[in-house]
Amino acid sequence: MGQKQNTVIGFIGLGVMGKSMAGHLLKAGYPLLVYNRTKSKADDLVSDGAVWKDSVAELSAEADAVITMAGFPKDVEELYLGESGIVKNARPGTYLLDMTTSTPSLAQKIHDEAKKRQLYALDAPVSGGDIGAREARLTIMVGGEPEAFQAVEPILAAMGKNIVLQGPAGAGQHTKMCNQIAIASNMIGVCEAMAYARRAGLDQMRVLKSIESGAAGSWSLSNLAPRMVRNDFDPGFFIKHFIKDMSIAVEEAGRMGLSTPGLELSKSLYEELARSGEGDSGTQALYKWYLEELRQNESAGD
Repeated sequence: MGQKQNTVIGFIGLGVMGKSMAGHLLKAGYPLLVYNRTKSKADDLVSDGAVWKDSVAELSAEADAVITMAGFPKDVEELYLGESGIVKNARPGTYLLDMTTSTPSLAQKIHDEAKKRQLYALDAPVSGGDIGAREARLTIMVGGEPEAFQAVEPILAAMGKNIVLQGPAGAGQHTKMCNQIAIASNMIGVCEAMAYARRAGLDQMRVLKSIESGAAGSWSLSNLAPRMVRNDFDPGFFIKHFIKDMSIAVEEAGRMGLSTPGLELSKSLYEELARSGEGDSGTQALYKWYLEELRQNESAGD
């Protein structure tokens, strides 16, 4: 692709992570077009120099690269393959980067439909949560053709640090499933460790100081356990979106004949939380499941 000042990027989806990611592109010097279902979420970016577009079609027709950060696969399919969507309105030669966690099969479908119209589509889901998005150090897992990846790598580098082409279309989404499977069981362990520390009468933050740099260390332990201790359950990543990711992973694993009992247990606990009204809480709110048990034990004087 051309120089930054000549490469117009369109960004669709300005939620918890998308807004920070778009902001980094603006700071890196790219002309930025933005669209979001809730227009007010774009106000800060527009104040900083981004240009608001009234529709997906309008944005797609004017951008050299279109990035999407949506919620669910159905949103992604509508954005890309709908009558007023990206594929039917983007100019030939445009690069399309879906950074939503979605299904590998949909990523392949978008790639194939885009190719028919001389567009270059890549699936590029991310890991790192709101912190990684704010600090431009996301892990970005990419599926697509090597030439297209090389063309957009400088754009991705404005948002992340660990950027790896995993294979053809869909490979990025499959890699993200590996990521979510690892997190799913790990979150249970992190919550149980914090619950155990509290029940044993220990200073939970002091416990963290000892265990986070050893063999038990993980991103969730270092970044989410402190939020649990502070009773901070605001979303860096929504429970409802994590359930969506785990559902995709369970379905894909089943299709491959792979048993994933840890993933399925985590999914069932999160679904229980969502039924109790926690779907819009952060994933660290799994700790609330353990807090309730702790409160019951403590009130009983066990």
